[in-house]
Amino acid sequence: MTFRPDAGGWARIGMAAMLGVILGGSGAARGQGYDRPHGPPHKSRSAVMARHGMAATSQPLATAAAIRVLQQGGNAVDAAIAANAVLGVVEPMSCGIGGDLFAIVWSAKDQKLFGLNASGRAPASATIEFFRAKGMSTIPVHGPLSWSVPGCVDGWETLRQRFGTRSFRDLLSPAIEQAELGFPVSEIIAGDWKAAEPALRAIPTSAACYLPGGHAPAPGTIFRNPGLARSLRAIVSGGRDAFYKGPIADAIVAYSQSAGGLFRHEDLARHTSTFVEPVSTNYRGYDVWELPPNGQGIAALEMLNLLEPFNLKAMGPQSAEALHLMIEAKKLAYEDRAKFYTDPEFARVPVAELTSKTYAAKRQTLIDPNRANLTPVPGEPLQADTIYMTVVDRDFNAVSLIQSNFHGFGSYHVAGDLGFALQNRGCLFALDPHHANRLEPGKRPFHTIIPGFVTKGGQPWLSFGVMGGDMQAQGHVQVLCNMIDFGMDVQSAGDAARFRHFGSSEPTGQPAETGGGTVALESTIPADVRRALEAKGHRLGQAPGSFGGYQAIQIDVENGVLIGGSDPRKDGGVSGY
Repeated sequence: MTFRPDAGGWARIGMAAMLGVILGGSGAARGQGYDRPHGPPHKSRSAVMARHGMAATSQPLATAAAIRVLQQGGNAVDAAIAANAVLGVVEPMSCGIGGDLFAIVWSAKDQKLFGLNASGRAPASATIEFFRAKGMSTIPVHGPLSWSVPGCVDGWETLRQRFGTRSFRDLLSPAIEQAELGFPVSEIIAGDWKAAEPALRAIPTSAACYLPGGHAPAPGTIFRNPGLARSLRAIVSGGRDAFYKGPIADAIVAYSQSAGGLFRHEDLARHTSTFVEPVSTNYRGYDVWELPPNGQGIAALEMLNLLEPFNLKAMGPQSAEALHLMIEAKKLAYEDRAKFYTDPEFARVPVAELTSKTYAAKRQTLIDPNRANLTPVPGEPLQADTIYMTVVDRDFNAVSLIQSNFHGFGSYHVAGDLGFALQNRGCLFALDPHHANRLEPGKRPFHTIIPGFVTKGGQPWLSFGVMGGDMQAQGHVQVLCNMIDFGMDVQSAGDAARFRHFGSSEPTGQPAETGGGTVALESTIPADVRRALEAKGHRLGQAPGSFGGYQAIQIDVENGVLIGGSDPRKDGGVSGY
């Protein structure tokens, strides 16, 4: 089995023991925030409650920046941009202005959801023939050839112009302050930084930016990034054009030419973000919303449709029976993901068919409640590192936002002294000319990052997300089942131990792992559940967790209360006022 961790990916082995302590150890694994007969109710912390505004991010300094914007009269979109910018400073391996962005926005004024796809496209000279001429059957995971155009800054501007009330000068000032004056590096982020140290050291510009004194900063060390502060100031002065047509673009293209990359000025200049219609399915009375491809969000909707006929509540949370059904649903949905998901500007993606109850009913016949499916296949619907954060303001405007470099520090390359790493999303293209996700100039690659949202009775109910590459869609389903089926609160739903299934066909066109893949279980899932899953034919892996990183805000419209939860697998937290 091959693990390809991104920032917020499959596991930090050193976190297994910490997670066991946070969640009460294996003896409390069945009592994480809900009543079970073999242990007391337990969770890492209480859910946070407030009335006037709330933010949940993976780093407390970013949460504080969002709250400050809200208290100064900004709305949820303003606060989300400010927090995202701070996260690019304090959690640079996971996100930043060298990465992409997706968002779902609930507009209280319009009483509807808006979706934003701010992912970038392949360079004009990126062709299958180019890579084949170099003898490559896949695009390199790291390095200049893995680049696609960063969409983050244009995403910020698109959100700000449509929904925001503040200038970039106001919104980026907290991030500039942190970059110039420095911040203490938090514990889990320091661990991710240390893991990337050898790769960063091999690239002079990256080492100069991220390895002061030649080493990754230890926990509690003050880290400064003057290059990033200059880049953010350029955006304040010149707006999004500073990044795509001005001095930042000039520096990126100059570095690309020196490093063997494919970026040219026109690749950056032609970039635009796209408003898209969110897609939904109804799961037990709750409307669950995801963005359409090129992301993987509809896989979560497929999984929920497959699970709905089963009485998960009667089976119990983290029972072998419930976990088995979730794993089987994941296998089928991800086979469809590998075959059909691509940039809809280049091919028709059968979104309506894939997310329909009728299609789910056909696929449900492949789920055996007693045996693992060792040969999952895609269906036939047609007739022919990452951060997640959410902010809700006093008017119940809500932003569900996810932003990422993909792998930790993306491509590992910092262009000159700009102070940020360029993403490696381009490595997710397939070089098979017959694959839906095949590389084509100007095309958006398949994406793993997905924001989530839930409405009930036409009103906002939950703004949420789970980080971690391929973990995200299966993580969305586990969190929602924890809340809707098993009655957990917004904090307990994130604390509860998770599974992660590996081995489905990849959107790069690589073949599926034989034998139905491998299931990894976080270390607090009890031994008897593990044995029962093995008896059903599942092959269990050795990764002990932690899987993903979750943030969520539940919106109690009737009582005017916001209820927030934040994952103990990350450094972050939720705050309200």
